[in-house]
Amino acid sequence: MNAESSKVLRAGACGAAGPAAIAVFLALCLAVAQSAAGAEGKELSGKQVVDAECASCHGAGAQPVQGAQGAPIIGDRQVWSQLASHGLSSLTAHALSGIRKMPAHGGHPNLTDLEITRAITYMVNQSGGKWVEPISRESPPAARSGEEVVNAQCAKCHQAGVGGAPRIGDRDAWVPRLKQGLDSLVLSAIRGHGGMPARGGMANLTDSELKDAIIYLFRGPTSSGKP
Repeated sequence: MNAESSKVLRAGACGAAGPAAIAVFLALCLAVAQSAAGAEGKELSGKQVVDAECASCHGAGAQPVQGAQGAPIIGDRQVWSQLASHGLSSLTAHALSGIRKMPAHGGHPNLTDLEITRAITYMVNQSGGKWVEPISRESPPAARSGEEVVNAQCAKCHQAGVGGAPRIGDRDAWVPRLKQGLDSLVLSAIRGHGGMPARGGMANLTDSELKDAIIYLFRGPTSSGKP
């Protein structure tokens, strides 16, 4: 609490300013809280970290080539598959402490451990992996709606029925798939089915988001926005 807000609070407590002082005090507290929240900032996603920092050495390209300083290039499935076999914890430990020509934290001490872990996950997934990007338990990201997930990913196949995928809103096509229950269909989508990869190819999709996406695929868009 700053000196000005303390002063106003004392005045209010003594009855000198009454409701007006309380209102000013609350406004000052809100301003301080907003300032603190802005200072903390939002943790970056794996893609944001890679685009801003890691790509300078691990540079993504259409053809796997040697990265700067011998860094494994993003997209080189063979190399990243070998690295991924060591597990996320091991790769993260190396990145945090530094390995060979890469300094600790990839040379960016401002990055949090979680951001480093997300960046590794993103590079693995861009190279054929199917890892789920870690989330913060203190400030988990806002859940995406079924419509948002479908528009971002599922519509690529389900809009036109690519490869026999049931179309969005085609209930006759979806009903047989739901005979075993919604949870069974969600589990199938989590694991991957037929030509569809695990989690529909969206590795950071949560089970709940996937469930909402399936409901939206069955229901289809509505003018009222309600089921």
